[in-house]
Amino acid sequence: MPEVRQETPEDADAIAGVHVRAWQAGYAGLIPADVLDRLNVAAWAQRRRDVGTADPEQPFRTLVATEGEQIVGFSTFGPYRIDQDRDQLDPTYGEIVSMYVDPVHWGTGVGRLLLTASIAGLTGQGWRTMRLWVLDGNQRARRFYQAAGLRPDGERSVYQVPRSPGQTPVGLDEVRYLARIAGDRILTLAG
Repeated sequence: MPEVRQETPEDADAIAGVHVRAWQAGYAGLIPADVLDRLNVAAWAQRRRDVGTADPEQPFRTLVATEGEQIVGFSTFGPYRIDQDRDQLDPTYGEIVSMYVDPVHWGTGVGRLLLTASIAGLTGQGWRTMRLWVLDGNQRARRFYQAAGLRPDGERSVYQVPRSPGQTPVGLDEVRYLARIAGDRILTLAG
């Protein structure tokens, strides 16, 4: 049975590996193949270190799901990012910023475990309403969140995926989800 714990600085490489594999499997057909093929685990791990995602002074927390010593998924949550900018925060709402499970563990309950733990983390920090963004075309994730009780709130955004130098970024439509939360569960659709 997977367990959930707080991220440590030593987890950066394993988390980045899960992140890259989940993007490559989950976003195939949504994000151009040349972008997915160029994803680099070492670079993503270094970015985590540079941002200091494991730093307790960060307003965001990352939880990892483990099976034994292996990290099989992660979730990052904290205050809502205005325009998805970590430097512009709206403390009125909590947000799950990212949640990814290693593709070999899809459908095993790891995602639900991370969602439940993230909701508990958000409510533990005082939030009663949460938001999150999902790529519009990511039907697997949309079904997952809707089955958990989250609902689209009508807000949309365009996520710009950078490409190789000289190439135009790819704009991907995103849908925002919303829910009222308490303890470790979703209560109702938030208004």
